[in-house]
Amino acid sequence: MRKLLLAVLAAGLATPVAAADTLIAVTAIVEHPALDAARDGVKDGLAEAGFVDGDNITFTYESAQGQPATAAQIARQFVGAGAAVIVPISTPSAQAALAATKDIPIVFTAVTDPVGAQLISSMDMPGGNVTGVSDLSPLADHLALIKEITPDVANLGVLFNPGEPNSVTLVSILKEIAGDYGVTIIESPATKSADAQQAARALVGRADAMYVPTDNTVVSALEAVVAVAEENDLPLYSGDTDSVNRGALASVGFDYYDVGLQTAELVLAVLNGENPGDIPARVATGTDLFVNVGAAERMGVTVPEEVVARANTVVE
Repeated sequence: MRKLLLAVLAAGLATPVAAADTLIAVTAIVEHPALDAARDGVKDGLAEAGFVDGDNITFTYESAQGQPATAAQIARQFVGAGAAVIVPISTPSAQAALAATKDIPIVFTAVTDPVGAQLISSMDMPGGNVTGVSDLSPLADHLALIKEITPDVANLGVLFNPGEPNSVTLVSILKEIAGDYGVTIIESPATKSADAQQAARALVGRADAMYVPTDNTVVSALEAVVAVAEENDLPLYSGDTDSVNRGALASVGFDYYDVGLQTAELVLAVLNGENPGDIPARVATGTDLFVNVGAAERMGVTVPEEVVARANTVVE
């Protein structure tokens, strides 16, 4: 955070100038710990740099509760309210924001494939009114971790919503690289959160382990998937580390609060007058290893001592 503040001071914002009604409008497709952490990181990053909610900015947040139509409605409301910057968290919210305005700056976060989602032209030169931070998962690291902890896994069941472009991208990449790890991917779709448990049950007897990518639909219903995993001794891995705290076995991933802080740096650049389309988009940096040894035991897995020893966080 100190580095962030120094960067802002160096940019000439030692005394941030903004009207109290300068609106920073944040929205997410659904609420779950990873996306909530990203939101909090954005807010705290701005505050550390001197842009404080209720003082010289207004920071507002709305969740679409998993409904794309609601995401579109929220985006239009933000445009109508004259937001200074819109910060959509997740691909569906970012697409809704871009559909609503080509003028108001958009700084997305937690978007897996912003080019594939047609939000930006390229990472180096986004173009238009958009830039942001991608959370493209380190999928090769995930497969390596799965094989290290559970080396007998040959069939990996992947739960995802085929309606989420970010998840489609992740599954496609997984299928491309899985053979290098001796793994076959078995898809199990869940088009809404209520379908997640049944999608998990459909993998019992077919998969040696389950994997939930950074799919907002399934992650929002993770506890239902965890219950299936524990009932059937079926190891469950996740694409985000927050899900390990909720009962997944292990993950290598981003601290989404830190992703939010990285996003705040781009919002600050926009508030400093830069054109978002000229600001290179970023892939989030920093990966942590989370292991839940209690969940592993309930799933019939013993985590190797060397994995526990190098973990950043161990959940008992």
